Amino acid sequence: MKTLIVLRHSKAAQVPGLADRERPLTDRGENDAKRAGDEIRAQGLTPDTILCSPAKRTRQTAELAFPGEEITYERDIYEAYTEELLALLQRQDGETIVLCGHNPAVAELVLTLTRGSDTHMRPGAFAVIETDSWVDLWPGEGRLVSRWDPKEH
Repeated sequence: MKTLIVLRHSKAAQVPGLADRERPLTDRGENDAKRAGDEIRAQGLTPDTILCSPAKRTRQTAELAFPGEEITYERDIYEAYTEELLALLQRQDGETIVLCGHNPAVAELVLTLTRGSDTHMRPGAFAVIETDSWVDLWPGEGRLVSRWDPKEH
């Protein structure tokens, strides 16, 4: 059994004149990222691989959620389509993978894999999905195990 944790970056600041890729997390976003990591560990999940968009807000989210862990920054996650995320995941190995990215792609990925499970992904939210294989990861091949939203917890 393989486990995918789809994590949306936490709340980011809106800074006039700052490039979108450079938007940092707000104080609440930093706190929510730490809480998401705590909740993931509380569920007994330890990632083998952490894939993350190179945007500042996703880097900060992953680093705060998984302090001291090795993070792989994939430029293709920024502005990705669902098909691109699926292709990236199909090339992975390991038992548990975190994908830290942006909406709408992360919400659409959860929707695609689980064929319509609740996909509302507010900033800082994550979904845990089980699948049988990374290579055979296709639409409908995932089972939503849990989801967490910082505003609900």
